[in-house]
Amino acid sequence: MTVDQEMILDREQAQSTEPVSTATVIAYATVGVALFGWFLFGWLVLQQGFVDSVGEALGTGFALLLVVAIVGSVRRSLR
Repeated sequence: MTVDQEMILDREQAQSTEPVSTATVIAYATVGVALFGWFLFGWLVLQQGFVDSVGEALGTGFALLLVVAIVGSVRRSLR
């Protein structure tokens, strides 16, 4: 297989991706609102500093993204 053929196969695979489901969009929106609520809770209720609250919310968001990436890679490897 030549490099050109591999590039064509890669493009075909990229174009054949499935559309994002409505449930996924709703889940991401819910997580975004929850993270914003977590930021506001830490900043206004717990009286943390602004930077501390932002860092805590971002850290939680990155941890959730890591979990999603791990679950996605496990699911993909099982196919």
